[in-house]
Amino acid sequence: MSLLEGLLVLDFSQYLAGPFAAMRLADLGARVIKIEREDGGDASRGLTLSNLKVDGDSTVFHSMNRNKESYAANLKNPDDLLKVKRLVEKADVLIENFRPGTMEKFGLEYESVKRINPKIVYASITGYGAEGPWKDKPGQDLLVQALSGIPWLNGTSDQPPMPFGLSAVDMFASANTVQGILAALVRRGRTGEGGLVETSLMEAALDLQFEVLTTHLNDGEKLPVRSRLSGAHAYLGAPYGIYETKDGFLALAMGSVVRLGELLSCEPLTRYTDPNSWFEQRDEIKAILASHLRNRPTREWLTVLEAGGYWCAEVRTMKEALHHEGVQALDMVIEVSRRNGATLRTTRCPIRIDGERLVSSKASPVLGEDTSAIDLELGEAWK
Repeated sequence: MSLLEGLLVLDFSQYLAGPFAAMRLADLGARVIKIEREDGGDASRGLTLSNLKVDGDSTVFHSMNRNKESYAANLKNPDDLLKVKRLVEKADVLIENFRPGTMEKFGLEYESVKRINPKIVYASITGYGAEGPWKDKPGQDLLVQALSGIPWLNGTSDQPPMPFGLSAVDMFASANTVQGILAALVRRGRTGEGGLVETSLMEAALDLQFEVLTTHLNDGEKLPVRSRLSGAHAYLGAPYGIYETKDGFLALAMGSVVRLGELLSCEPLTRYTDPNSWFEQRDEIKAILASHLRNRPTREWLTVLEAGGYWCAEVRTMKEALHHEGVQALDMVIEVSRRNGATLRTTRCPIRIDGERLVSSKASPVLGEDTSAIDLELGEAWK
């Protein structure tokens, strides 16, 4: 039996943060019905990466909407809205990620939904919270990164602010949402009480920086200083970073600069015996290290460093990573299928329960493909 089997989740959300959270609940066994606009559905159906679509929908949509059903409705139509509200009566969880006030227009904000279904767990994801001067700003990942200070942590000191190359804030907000939903469901199991779970992209962005913000709040609010070379963490000293070798790139984590110099036969590094100098003279040390590492291939350096127990790794491309036995042993890539036979390769849920991987072959739904079946299934409720 799947952990969340028997639970019904209504996914009103679109783009990334909400749909990803709903998909994770589907991975864990919940039935997830995606409530979509009749005219186009979730906007991410057309939001492509590299202009790539499969069976008419973007890989963006496919990647975060597998294992769901699609119910198409026009919430401005009283009949459709009534059907959706009756579906709310039967739901255990509702997820939405619209700007504040949007769901209220349809009588689907938490207070109204609570009157329809007191036991529901209602999850709301906003860009910047339901109150405050930014509440109506567009909640988009890059914009939130920019406003939160994150780009000043990436890259080197001679580069402009560098955002993550992933929608990391959206993903983190999704994880926070799932945690809140599951906790609220546990409470409901004890007390029968539903609840409202709220988070925002900005809160996720700040929480994502919990280590460095804690330092900032306790060091006199000094601003982060990125290293001039091999920038990987603005608050960590040498050798932390990625370095070019004769034939590729090598990543070095935190460790003794003196020990590193001994292993690499780089005598200048062994002179930095004071650990404080590894941060205070970070650029100087990194320059010596960068020059030295260019002389030999990555594999030669790895052989020496790994034998010495130094934390290091070669830098792989996506293709190299996916084809390595270390990744293949995890069996992360799956093939999913739509009812019409269209197939797509994607990643599976990364969780294992009692030693079992959570895998489903069901792809994302075609817009509205389950509307008639759900109407038929719940036909008595519509009367």
